[in-house]
Amino acid sequence: MAFFDTKLYDRESFEKANEAFGYPIHFFRPRLNADTVQLAAGFSVVCVFVNDTLSGPVVLELERLGVRLIALRCAGYNQVDLKTAYDRIRVVRVPFYSPHAVAEHAVALALALNRKTHKAYHRTRDSNFAIQGLMGFDMNGKIAGIVGTGKIGRITARIFRGFGMKVLAYDPFPNAAAAKAEEFHYVDLDTLYSQADILSLHCPLTPETEHMIHRGSIAKMKPGVMLINTGRGKLIRTPDLIQGLKSRHIGSAGLDVYEEEESYFFEDFSSKWVDDDVLARLLTFPNVLITSHQAFFTQEALTQIADTTLGNIRAFFQKDPLENQICHRCGASGCRPIHAS
Repeated sequence: MAFFDTKLYDRESFEKANEAFGYPIHFFRPRLNADTVQLAAGFSVVCVFVNDTLSGPVVLELERLGVRLIALRCAGYNQVDLKTAYDRIRVVRVPFYSPHAVAEHAVALALALNRKTHKAYHRTRDSNFAIQGLMGFDMNGKIAGIVGTGKIGRITARIFRGFGMKVLAYDPFPNAAAAKAEEFHYVDLDTLYSQADILSLHCPLTPETEHMIHRGSIAKMKPGVMLINTGRGKLIRTPDLIQGLKSRHIGSAGLDVYEEEESYFFEDFSSKWVDDDVLARLLTFPNVLITSHQAFFTQEALTQIADTTLGNIRAFFQKDPLENQICHRCGASGCRPIHAS
């Protein structure tokens, strides 16, 4: 099996997990795309991550090369042409690993932006102990807005409630039991925009959610809102976010994802420069905190990713039910037999 876009931490976590499986694994540093697909020749399984590109032509070439299984070591699947893969190559994913990791990172971004701890750190390192410009606000009594109440969204709501915040949520498929258990209230999206002091995005990227944060939706938000995105970069139309920041309608933004991140995230550009003018502009704002898609990055999450991915591969070879197979129609796991017709 061929693993693409691998870093040292990928290799370490999978080699440890593979002690229980004993599979032959070849780790490739490059990402899988049209230029590198020939590296998959001779392998029956390819394992990919969020920035690998499995377009229709790549999927067809994988089929021609004899690949029988695409194993995503992530939850997102928007990088795969599922319609082309259908009835050609099975596709499995890791539907969840550590929802606590992502939720905790979202709240960490909010805390850092509010109390400006990242700025304070750099000041005191330079022996500057002035606190002018570091004022924040009490989160207690404020309103947190959660878009998407899956596992991550619900845990985020729970953490915000722990600060004494009121939590409002929006989801096209409300979960009344979760709302009662975590003490949040469902509202429509416009109400959420207008009332949230902190707005945190935890929904998948779909045609309906792509660029859901745009000039029009930003105009509906409370002036000075803090926007947090640990979901998918394309949930936000970045030029409109920049305009919202420039007008000060958006008070601050914490981003762990960016819509054109595949060219930069997970790589070291410290001795180079950022050619992306939009990303470079974002980096100039003192009230924007960007992390490079690291919300998932905990020991527990890497262990779960490796165990689930190798378990998916074992189920495929043993012809067991593929519980984490992605449906080509709805994208959910495990429902392909229902939609097979």
